[in-house]
Amino acid sequence: MYRILEKDDLVAQVHRYVIEAPDVVRTAKAGQFVIIRVHPYGERIPITIADWDRTKGTITLYVQAVGKTTMLMSRLKTGDALSDVVGPLGLPSHIEPQKTLVAIGGGFGIAAIHPVVRAHKNIGNTTISIIGARSHDLLIMEEEIRKISDEVLIATDDGSYGTKGMVTDVLQSVLAAGRKIDVCLAIGPVVMMKAVCDITRPYNVTTLVSLNPIMMDGTGMCGACRVSVNNEKKFACVDGPEFNGHDVDFDLLTARQKMYLPQEKLSLELYEHQCKATPHPENSSW
Repeated sequence: MYRILEKDDLVAQVHRYVIEAPDVVRTAKAGQFVIIRVHPYGERIPITIADWDRTKGTITLYVQAVGKTTMLMSRLKTGDALSDVVGPLGLPSHIEPQKTLVAIGGGFGIAAIHPVVRAHKNIGNTTISIIGARSHDLLIMEEEIRKISDEVLIATDDGSYGTKGMVTDVLQSVLAAGRKIDVCLAIGPVVMMKAVCDITRPYNVTTLVSLNPIMMDGTGMCGACRVSVNNEKKFACVDGPEFNGHDVDFDLLTARQKMYLPQEKLSLELYEHQCKATPHPENSSW
């Protein structure tokens, strides 16, 4: 069992968990993820490692409650435990020295760019972070991102903070101004990552995206997380999760992510109905 040492309820159903996982943290690197199960009979879901403390043996995860399993996890509190935390999984981010990085985090994706930006900063690279949310009150991790960035640019859809518009609008302005950018990292909704790649392509800026398709075992055995990159079949769990965004077939990725939407919707509806009947998680069946 993996104890939850801290749990903070943030914005828009986003929750921060500090979890005791010494075996995971021992070798964790920027860009890697874990697969968790809330209980022994639950589904396995991949979550990027947002932070870690090797001395304390803990990892930090940011989870948005949008489906049945993440809703179930959101009901846990400090002192509770997860059944399984498997990792670190995936290939670490490839980080080269003497580079200027622009990292783009949209909404929940801000947590995922955090360790990669920090790794670039730690080897002396210039780090420019562009983060965004629908409104100021929904923005997460601004303080943490500022600590590891040479420059932070913020966008909100409603203009309540920073630039009014999307993170892609800010990126377009940075590139149009002639800033020297060696590598761009984009993590967030698929539509956002695709838009970033469309913007950077004419500028010939190497653009990395972190893909989180449907995933089960996380070891490359099931094939559920296959994606098309440069017309080749890749498995996000072992070949990624980071790929050259200019080579990703985003249309196929989007279609595959929608494959089980009816089943996911039904599962959530049944769970919410059960919660109304048995409001305490310890009294409800899984």
